Amino acid sequence: MSKLPVISGKDCVKALGKIGYYFKRQEGSHIILRRDDPFSQVVVPDHKELDRGTLRAIIRQAGLSVDEFVKLL
Repeated sequence: MSKLPVISGKDCVKALGKIGYYFKRQEGSHIILRRDDPFSQVVVPDHKELDRGTLRAIIRQAGLSVDEFVKLL
């Protein structure tokens, strides 16, 4: 298992875009991404650095492993 990288919210949005997530809306600093097939919705904070626990939760909600997510970066 690879180590969790320190990335920004924008980098996370770009990586998730590669697997079908698209920008739905933004409320303050929270970017809501959606994927239609299979349906999934994740919220990514638009911060300079995402906390490790927050990033891990986003990866889990997207149905990815850490290794799969790192390859998308």
